[in-house]
Amino acid sequence: MQDFLSDPYSLEAAVVRCSQDRSQTRYDAECVNARQAIAIMEAKEDRARRDAFEAESNKKRQALRRTQQAAAEARRRAEEAERQRKEAAYLAQFGELPPADTSNENVDEAALNAPGAVIPAPEATLDTPPVGNDRPATDGGNAPAAQPTAPATDLDAVREELRKRSEESGG
Repeated sequence: MQDFLSDPYSLEAAVVRCSQDRSQTRYDAECVNARQAIAIMEAKEDRARRDAFEAESNKKRQALRRTQQAAAEARRRAEEAERQRKEAAYLAQFGELPPADTSNENVDEAALNAPGAVIPAPEATLDTPPVGNDRPATDGGNAPAAQPTAPATDLDAVREELRKRSEESGG
């Protein structure tokens, strides 16, 4: 059998001779060895073909992984850019610029967490209408509007107000 594996011409000659009269050469040692040599050669070819397919599949898997990683990195960068855009829009409401990219520098974390909102100075004048619960209803509803009252400054004034209200209610 080793002779057939090393010499393909003698293998081919034996196969041709054995295939002429199969019933006579079925159990002939040379024909059995030739058939075994052919099976071994076919198995080697199948293994080589399978290895080539596996190598090609590995290359395709690696390319797919690289593509997926690049897509994930692009998504991450797009999400980070969108987050920074939203943060800049939010901070712009307060007249602040977004913090510079300090990823490569040593940054004082306490300074980053310090409040930084710019609160405008109050522009209250005597002409401005009252705010909060003292504002009269303007929606046309039937709820009574609260009358602004001056807060009592001492305990006697409070007692006097309570006495007047109890007399008015009949009690």
